[in-house]
Amino acid sequence: MKTRYPLHGLTAAAHTPFTADGALNLAAVEKQCEHLLRNNVTQVFIGGSTGESHSVGTDERRQLAERWAEVIKGTPMRLIVHVGSNCLRDARALAEQAEELGVLAIAALAPGYFRPATLDRLIACCAEIAAGAPSTPFYFYDIPVLTNVNFAMDEFLERGEAAIPTLAGIKFTNSDLMAYQLTLRAGGGGFDVPWGVDEFMLGALALGAKGAVGSSFNFAAPVYQRLIRAFEAGDLAAAREEQWKSVQLIKALASVGYLGAAKALMGWLGVEVGPARLPNGNPSAEQLKALRAGLERMGFFEWIRG
Repeated sequence: MKTRYPLHGLTAAAHTPFTADGALNLAAVEKQCEHLLRNNVTQVFIGGSTGESHSVGTDERRQLAERWAEVIKGTPMRLIVHVGSNCLRDARALAEQAEELGVLAIAALAPGYFRPATLDRLIACCAEIAAGAPSTPFYFYDIPVLTNVNFAMDEFLERGEAAIPTLAGIKFTNSDLMAYQLTLRAGGGGFDVPWGVDEFMLGALALGAKGAVGSSFNFAAPVYQRLIRAFEAGDLAAAREEQWKSVQLIKALASVGYLGAAKALMGWLGVEVGPARLPNGNPSAEQLKALRAGLERMGFFEWIRG
């Protein structure tokens, strides 16, 4: 199923918002959506890695999807829901709900505890999940650094199409640019393969990427929008400068724990999404003070104003 609505341009991988004590905070979703729209981001991917899906209960994930579907009504925002789970029955139920909500697409990570040992078994897992949403485009979410499931994604697409009628493409979160090029050309190049490693975006664009799904688009979308415009205009020097900003930003956040730092940064921008849940950690007050000072020195708050 080649989607009529490919994930071109920027798709923000949204944080799951929590209160200070770690409870689900659905009231924050409206501000998240407004913030993204102000920054000309009109596609949002919820419940993925940035959304801490494996630290969020199935009932909470259902509530989150319902809230996002409600908030985006009447706006240009389009919703993609990650439904993957170590329990395939839970994943299929989440897929069923997503289709009922009328989402743009669904995606699923591979099970990461009892991992599929072969490519055919991975395809079977995805077919089971996607069958819960027979009218909704399905993307496999490939992020082997976290799942330890590592198969050739071009082969997944070519062999998976028969078993997964709704297969639209791959959310490709793997810095292997050779593998990305092979995946882009799978099936005659008819699949949608949004890029998923923000700090490598320029390399992916050079190979033919048309879209990207990323966490840093929540707080640095203007950087990547300028990067794409510069690349499309053939101004590689300007594109490299914007990519360098991305690298500096991501390195700074990662130095104190990327996810917790990124959620704190959202709060500094007026969108409180709370702390990260265990087993992820959160920077200390001293670390956050140093991080903010470092972001100010590098010019981050000017970068995102235009």
